[in-house]
Amino acid sequence: MSAAEKPAYPQPVLNRKAGGRLLTDTRYWPTELWKSPWSLPRYRAGALWLAGIIIGLLAIGAGVGELARWGEKLLALLNRSGLPPAAVAWAWVLIKLGCVIGVIVANGLWAVWWERKISAHIQSRVGPMYAGGFHGWAQTLLDTVKLLLKEDVTPAAADQVMHTLAPVVAIAPCVMAFAPVLFGTELAAAKLDVGVLYIFAFAGISVIGVVMAGWASGNKYSLLGGLRAAAQIVSYELPRGFSVVPVLMFAGSLDLAVIDAAQAGYWFGFLPRWFVFYPVVGQLAFLFFLIASVAETNRTPFDIPEAESELVAGFHTEFSGMKWSLFFLMEYGYVLLSSFLLAVFFLGGGAAPLPWLVGIPSWIWMTGKAMLMMFVFLWFRWTFPRLRVDQLMDFNWKFLLPWSFANIAFAGILLFLMQRGWGLR
Repeated sequence: MSAAEKPAYPQPVLNRKAGGRLLTDTRYWPTELWKSPWSLPRYRAGALWLAGIIIGLLAIGAGVGELARWGEKLLALLNRSGLPPAAVAWAWVLIKLGCVIGVIVANGLWAVWWERKISAHIQSRVGPMYAGGFHGWAQTLLDTVKLLLKEDVTPAAADQVMHTLAPVVAIAPCVMAFAPVLFGTELAAAKLDVGVLYIFAFAGISVIGVVMAGWASGNKYSLLGGLRAAAQIVSYELPRGFSVVPVLMFAGSLDLAVIDAAQAGYWFGFLPRWFVFYPVVGQLAFLFFLIASVAETNRTPFDIPEAESELVAGFHTEFSGMKWSLFFLMEYGYVLLSSFLLAVFFLGGGAAPLPWLVGIPSWIWMTGKAMLMMFVFLWFRWTFPRLRVDQLMDFNWKFLLPWSFANIAFAGILLFLMQRGWGLR
């Protein structure tokens, strides 16, 4: 082809203001508006809204007080209603079950909206700031309506029964695992002496639903995703469980209420007696439990079971509509569960961080600490790159698990010193 016959390609339009470069050299690309965000009226309005919401929640908490006493009043009202004792017992169980399911469903809506906001701030995404009204509040609601109306498609090669049961088997243990979770002092759906063991036992069952979904889809990529999930969850359950052993040693109980009460009080009149502040042992246990929980919930950088680069979406590739959404409701439910466990195990549960804040109800502090931990989960997703599957397994078996064993030994030494009066008391 001669030079005259070659097609004329369009020339790139360069950014003349940036010295002829295609992109600017600032982190504010694609917009320079965020150089001075406080100069924007809508930014100041958003900050005022946030401050108003926080002050309003604190005011509501001060007015309502501890939610546990309202539950006791409701139970007393049911007992005085004239219903048979068996009917009262069943009604009380259904009320608590409805509250737990409501928390999980509301958390799914809230977490999706919050994750979009966090991604917008971290990665300069303009869409989540504006789509769906004020700060995108309606976007998640419309997504829910879309999923409800979306056609449920089952592949011809799939196992019809198992394909339908898989989301149910995945989400049901998540709901059951919330039974002994503390939402405040003495505020739980069920009081169990072995609450920690109960939670870990039920949380581990969901992997069966994930494997069922991968196998029943009749898709090799879904099957690989299910097998990856089984290997990952079973592997990281070990360091996650062993990371809690120092907490159980210090508290002397598997009851979440006892663990919460064991962290009451302050050292030197101002430092909270939270387990995360126990020298070395507390920080290591907190870090190990956090990392293992991120892996257990299939969150980045441990989202190997649903890696889109090689598995399209993994175990839930062949699911649509509400069956697809149940898997994500499960994921966000376990993120919330892990966040509350982090708050109870290491951050003092419903205890106030400073002595002069003890007047604020425990459920406010518990929820605030859990939301702080959930923010960490969401923050990780938009910060760290995905690990390879061999890196993920090596990190668990060669680093996390051995050090979780070592931390138990450190906890034994610290407990011995505390009993002898040589350490923290």
